[in-house]
Amino acid sequence: MIRSVIVGSGSALPKRAVPNAEMAQMVDTSDEWIVERTGIRNRYIAGEGETTATLAADACRRALEAAGLEASDIGLIVLATATPDQTFPATATKVQDMLGCRGGIAFDVAAVCSGFLYALATADSMLRTGMAKRALVIGAETFSRILDWEDRTTCVLFGDGAGAFVLEAREVAAEGYGDGPGILFSQLHADGAHNELLYVDGGASTTGTIGKLRMKGREVFRHAVVNLATVLQAVLEQTGFTAEDIDWVVPHQANARILDATARKLGLPADKVVVTVDQHANTSAASVPLAYDTAVRDGRIRPGDLVMLEAMGGGFTWGASLVRV
Repeated sequence: MIRSVIVGSGSALPKRAVPNAEMAQMVDTSDEWIVERTGIRNRYIAGEGETTATLAADACRRALEAAGLEASDIGLIVLATATPDQTFPATATKVQDMLGCRGGIAFDVAAVCSGFLYALATADSMLRTGMAKRALVIGAETFSRILDWEDRTTCVLFGDGAGAFVLEAREVAAEGYGDGPGILFSQLHADGAHNELLYVDGGASTTGTIGKLRMKGREVFRHAVVNLATVLQAVLEQTGFTAEDIDWVVPHQANARILDATARKLGLPADKVVVTVDQHANTSAASVPLAYDTAVRDGRIRPGDLVMLEAMGGGFTWGASLVRV
């Protein structure tokens, strides 16, 4: 069978690190308050000349290096972002130009914090049907530019960054969801009834402005735990695996309390969950590939591991993908 195999990953962060102590100088908050409620200790904020596209391109270069490939080997770029460089054209086309791999397919996906999983499933489908041989799947954000820096309940939660996978379509000698590498199964969902719980109060066709992020954190927390636990269990049931079979869970890094609650609901030990929210905060669509790349480079995730990726974001959108590395 043809599967989309992850052959390389990469990530990029802005130059400026902003610890909680610095946030406490900007808004009425403290390191203790932020850590207790979110687990976040640090985030990175984009500066002059750093954009969603530049961070994405840097992550792609590192992913290509890890894969031992050149930009010219890529026929498809799918970039997940809620903070594009421009309303149009797609930021993916800017990344394509920066990398020098013009002529292939390139487009953006908008599903906020679940965006990378939507992009991954989209690229997987296109590779398996032969539209390209290799793809760059990217999550990249500069959320700092849509934050209300006077709202301490939201501005402390988010950071900027990018992560990327190189996918390659390969023939794999496996039956069903057997031991061969690649993306085994993905499940995606959306429910637009909850727009008012997590949204940006601007847009080209409504206000003509970019707007600022607004969130009702308590309600988002409740939906996140239920939705993520449900979709993770559904993916396990579909593939015939159990929670004990999973080597690593790489979740969207929204809040350490959500990660803990979701793991408990599924009976997953904490030491199987990759956590980077303390260092990177919530980087929206970038958080899953950024956390994955961190765990690959520090030696936690290894070839042959069974890895569950999961996320939930504004929309609401949510989903999970099971991958054999």
